[in-house]
Amino acid sequence: MTHTIRTEPLTPAAFAPYGDVMDAIGAPDKMINEGRCGRFHDRAVLDFADGEPGISIFKSAVAALPLEVSLVERHPLGSQAFVPMTQHPFLVVVASDANGVPVDLRAFITEAGQAINFHRGTWHGVLTPLHAPGLFAVIDRTSEGANLEEFRFDTPYLIKG
Repeated sequence: MTHTIRTEPLTPAAFAPYGDVMDAIGAPDKMINEGRCGRFHDRAVLDFADGEPGISIFKSAVAALPLEVSLVERHPLGSQAFVPMTQHPFLVVVASDANGVPVDLRAFITEAGQAINFHRGTWHGVLTPLHAPGLFAVIDRTSEGANLEEFRFDTPYLIKG
């Protein structure tokens, strides 16, 4: 038997316990480049216990809803940002922590143009693009050390749109 949860739209308020939503909604913080570029400044908190941040490119296989989720992960030594390199939405699965166990899973669908940054230590599903090519810039801790914890559920979750 599986647990079933439904996706919800990604909003800054709903996602705040888990991380930051980054987008270019509203007026920019300032105009730069001779007035041709709006800068939406400092939209995520990068948080690293130690080590160095880096920018990597991830190319992930595409998934479809409904989707069974049996694994989540977290990064205790650093935040992790996913910035899509296309205008396609993607699935974001998160969970609260109860003494080292992920609980209360939630699933969000981004809007085109939204990116996310998971707070350090936030339980989350794996990268889940819903459209090809599944290409993302990822900003996270790239230094040596154990910065990955995985948790496998005895009973999987079924994510429905």
